[in-house]
Amino acid sequence: MIVRRKDREITDDKRIAEMISRCYCCRLAFHDVDAPYIVPMNFGYEQDGKQFVFYFHGATEGRKMELIQKGNAVGFEMDTNYMLNEAETPCGYSSRFQSIIGTGHIQILTDHKEKEYALSRIMLHNTGKEEWEFPAKMLDSVAVFKLVVKELSCKEHK
Repeated sequence: MIVRRKDREITDDKRIAEMISRCYCCRLAFHDVDAPYIVPMNFGYEQDGKQFVFYFHGATEGRKMELIQKGNAVGFEMDTNYMLNEAETPCGYSSRFQSIIGTGHIQILTDHKEKEYALSRIMLHNTGKEEWEFPAKMLDSVAVFKLVVKELSCKEHK
């Protein structure tokens, strides 16, 4: 993805992973017939080399599920460390932030082992704990999604 302000672009994978680790909401953007649809979600993730993969969970029915079933291209956004920089004049105001945006392909996971792994990544990111048990009944009642990132850009404004 092209970042207009190259002076704010972050390209180091380690720094990007650090920023992602401080985010707790990922907004997924879907293309719907009438209008875009954006939904905030908690998430888990992993990084394999330069490849990022995000995991989400949700209801087994509803608009999000319908859109994932129709097509699997999505956009996403997450941000952290926001702070307003005050000034004497309106044009002097700015903000500090770190943001990550990108695109990818999302799919519904159906295999219990894959769902367990994805849910454990979500729990690790949100709680710092890895050892969780997921009963089969719970795995059957929840939808779990895997987003493989195609493009990602990251920027920071201090």
